[in-house]
Amino acid sequence: MPIKTKQPPFQITNKIIDYVADIAELVGNLSNSNHLSANPMLHRVNRIRTIHGTLAIEQNSMTLEQVTAVLNGKRVLAPLKDILEVKNAYEIYERLDGLDPYSIDDLLKAHGIMTRGLVEESGAFRSHSAGVVDKEGYILHLGALPQYMPGLVAELLEWTKNSELHMLIRSCVFHYELEFIHPFADGNGRIGRLWHTLLLSKWNSSFLYLPVESIINEREHDYYEAINTSNDNGESTVFVEFMVSVIKASLIEAINVSDEMIDGVVGRVSLRWKRIKEYLKTHSYITNANVRELCGVSAATANRILAKLVSQSKLVKCFEGGHWAYQLYREDIL
Repeated sequence: MPIKTKQPPFQITNKIIDYVADIAELVGNLSNSNHLSANPMLHRVNRIRTIHGTLAIEQNSMTLEQVTAVLNGKRVLAPLKDILEVKNAYEIYERLDGLDPYSIDDLLKAHGIMTRGLVEESGAFRSHSAGVVDKEGYILHLGALPQYMPGLVAELLEWTKNSELHMLIRSCVFHYELEFIHPFADGNGRIGRLWHTLLLSKWNSSFLYLPVESIINEREHDYYEAINTSNDNGESTVFVEFMVSVIKASLIEAINVSDEMIDGVVGRVSLRWKRIKEYLKTHSYITNANVRELCGVSAATANRILAKLVSQSKLVKCFEGGHWAYQLYREDIL
């Protein structure tokens, strides 16, 4: 009989329930399409996006193109630390399917690979007090005292293993709680996101190749805001709501890319442009808010997408209804 452990504090809201239902349906659609599971090229593209996304959140300076070049064995001009982070992260994500998500030894092993050659206490719990500070140096959160680390992590893993809650909820709670405990001197965010993906993959193997971390990177501000709000509230509800929205967005993107593959078109840029063009067939103009909804991106990313399309003479900026909007370029209309 499993040992009953105390549930971390959070509430299951109607928003979370709705997201879980939507995600379950989307996972079924993705599994039925079979394009993701059957395409090694898409596996690699998504894996590279995952590596870039999870490291970019931690201020790794390398572009997606540079990460791709490094993993293709090419030389790039970038800080050695950043290059090593890419190689380490790729190695552990490639070994992800062989890890036990409830093993404290495997958690430490993963941290050892992720931070090899980068931190002194690689593959071990931190031996000193630590916390999270913002860019101005203000302390946002202090982690648990080091002497409590093994017990707290073991208890969290035990709860995650034995809870009867849906894995979508359990994995989000685990992600937040690991960040809150802050068990490592460095690499807590990378390991939290890695383990979140590992837990999800035990529910459905498609998550091994879904670049959820890439969507988190696009919504980085909201990610940290959800963590900070949950810290202030003393429970993880806001973070869980945010993460299930990200998981849903990653599934929608994966399904749309799978559909695009039928026509031989693969790529997020072309996919987003196609969605915008389809929208503008029935609307006279498109706004930042429309792009955010269509593409599942943040306001800042939507601005970058629109600016790029304007620079390519695909869209033209206009002023409609008291705010800036975008129309198809005249030649595109013709």
